[in-house]
Amino acid sequence: MRIRRTGRSIPWLLPFLLINLLILGILGYRWGGAFAKTARTDIALKFYNSVLRLYVPQLASADKAEESACYQDLLTAFLPVFSYLEEQIRYETGMEEQMKYENLAVQENTDIVHMLEENETKVAGNDAKVPDDELNDAKNEEVQNTQEENENAEVQQTVSADEKLVTYSIDQMRDFDYLRQTFYQIDSSTTTNSDQLNVDKLLAENVTADKQAAGPQILIYHTHSLEAYADSAPGDVSQTVVGVGDYLTSLLTQQYGWSVLHHRETYDTDRDYAYSCAAPAVQQLMDDNPSIQVVIDLHRDGIAETTHLVTEQNGKQMAKIMFFNGLCYSTSTGTLASYPNPYLDQNLALSFQMQLAANEYYPDFTRRIYLKAWRYNMHFCPKSMLIEVGAQTNTLEEAMNAMEPLADILDKVLTGTAR
Repeated sequence: MRIRRTGRSIPWLLPFLLINLLILGILGYRWGGAFAKTARTDIALKFYNSVLRLYVPQLASADKAEESACYQDLLTAFLPVFSYLEEQIRYETGMEEQMKYENLAVQENTDIVHMLEENETKVAGNDAKVPDDELNDAKNEEVQNTQEENENAEVQQTVSADEKLVTYSIDQMRDFDYLRQTFYQIDSSTTTNSDQLNVDKLLAENVTADKQAAGPQILIYHTHSLEAYADSAPGDVSQTVVGVGDYLTSLLTQQYGWSVLHHRETYDTDRDYAYSCAAPAVQQLMDDNPSIQVVIDLHRDGIAETTHLVTEQNGKQMAKIMFFNGLCYSTSTGTLASYPNPYLDQNLALSFQMQLAANEYYPDFTRRIYLKAWRYNMHFCPKSMLIEVGAQTNTLEEAMNAMEPLADILDKVLTGTAR
């Protein structure tokens, strides 16, 4: 009898063991550390694809994106708490989930410090030897030369910015595959379609702003204000993404005539709750300043240490930038009803028109627009943007330089002169 009972229990036990093995395997596949990251393509995926195809034959005809969604759906069905945990993890942007970069502290460049000290010493020595009148003449000549250089630099930048170096065919962009591959990077946490990313729809949206409106027209803030660069001095806020925001603010106000409110508060002392902490403050700023028409959340990306996101524009080395959108849609659970964004279509239109202008006037300046599942506090107004300025491998100077074309693109798009 025991033998027969044992034999009867095998058909029930085997599927139970396989399901548990599948759950543990997928968890290991997603969060299994370094081994899973290196072995999952060659071993884990082949094994689980075989098992799933045995019990779920429809996977045989599924593409890679559908397979990924199927893994998640199966796991959610067997272990409902997985859905909740996964959505909590996805709240922060994928590029910024690498918290090891948050505490990156690079020592000051001692060679530059010594060079500055030597220059100061030489200048002091020359001041003691050169007569006052000759010194004044030299200073006046230096000022005049500097002014001429600045004027020439402005002319060069204006000429370059006024001419499209690349043009895109509207008919070609109507091809969804071309549009997606050329302008977008889609994270596995979400998905999109030709109805949402339709070039005619994206270009038809009016994303202009009123530069003459009384009060601040543009709000710049930083959900992750502690993000710094490769040569930033630890603890110096002016050398973080906040300092980059200061420079963008000065360019937009002084060179292009916009009224900008730069909010410099810190919300990422606990990075897991940065978006939640920033949301009430942004809402209050919007309530207190109804003239605000554009909201920019300025970030710095986190990438592999071997990657350097650099480009050359107008003869300057600068960090590449990236526009980011949250779609409020998860491949595992569908529409995120608890985190709606009534301005999603307008957000997408603005980032696309910014990307298109950047590609046409400053080729290779931007990375592709990154799309992910959540909303990332982009629901406060129709013209909301999340912009990544380089990464932790860029220098502060490269990040600062990137603000010059970014300010020009912003002005072109917001005034409707980009097309």
